[in-house]
Amino acid sequence: MSAHLHGRVIAAHGRHYLVAPEDGSAMLQCFPRGKRSEVAVGDQVTYELASANQGVIVAIGERRNLLYRSDQYKSKLFAANLDQLLIVLATEPHFSEDLLGRALVAAEANELKPLIVLNKTDVEAELARARTRLARYSALGYTVLELSIKTQPEQARAALAQHLHGQATLLLGQSGMGKSTLVNLIIPDAEVATREISTALNSGRHTTTFTRLYPLEQGGALIDSPGFQEFGLHHLTEGRLERAFPEFRPLLAHCRFYNCHHLHEPGCAILEAVAQGKITRERHALYAQLVHETSQIVR
Repeated sequence: MSAHLHGRVIAAHGRHYLVAPEDGSAMLQCFPRGKRSEVAVGDQVTYELASANQGVIVAIGERRNLLYRSDQYKSKLFAANLDQLLIVLATEPHFSEDLLGRALVAAEANELKPLIVLNKTDVEAELARARTRLARYSALGYTVLELSIKTQPEQARAALAQHLHGQATLLLGQSGMGKSTLVNLIIPDAEVATREISTALNSGRHTTTFTRLYPLEQGGALIDSPGFQEFGLHHLTEGRLERAFPEFRPLLAHCRFYNCHHLHEPGCAILEAVAQGKITRERHALYAQLVHETSQIVR
């Protein structure tokens, strides 16, 4: 019987996982025991050695939280044990408020601190419009950090360091927003590390479509993930959804019906607040869309 060892999952591709051993020794490729793969990047795992550089994951430690990618047909474990969600937007190209809204809902539903980064503030022609679009999120209490990573890297690094220190941060962003520039700013050897991880995962030298975790020198970790679009919320219940909108929370107890869906019920405090302009129509429309998607799930 081989000894039980402990480590953290730092990358995943299919059923291949890369584990960084607790004792600081070299990373090794691990496979889950059995058919089902319930392992996520960020998991603390117990594994047994199968050979010098391969292991079998035999147990997953208790998680503080777990994010999924999901659509109406399936959901897939994504990342575990996070503290915050960093959403990278830019003045140009035009960012999607739908995706921003969904990311904020995911953060709230998983009790993660959301941090919005507005990059490319040097593109002055687009700056005022981007600020106007983000004003409603600042009004809800979300932190918006304005950066120009390319033209002012030192200021950007210092500003980000304050927020990333000691935190496990998942990075999300559409392509073109400057997400990889941000990773390279914070993790100077990120590209080398990515190549090493890719090779170690046996996933071919050219793949970058895997979630990976970079430990930070000052404590904490940055978790980079491909494909913002796949980030779904289908597994959230309606109860968790309504509480994931901070502007809804103070009003939930004031609806006439305890099981109010906040869509077209009489005496709904949320709909009343929308009518009075206290909750924006766009935010309520996102909620309605998410409720609709949840009801479409193929179980």
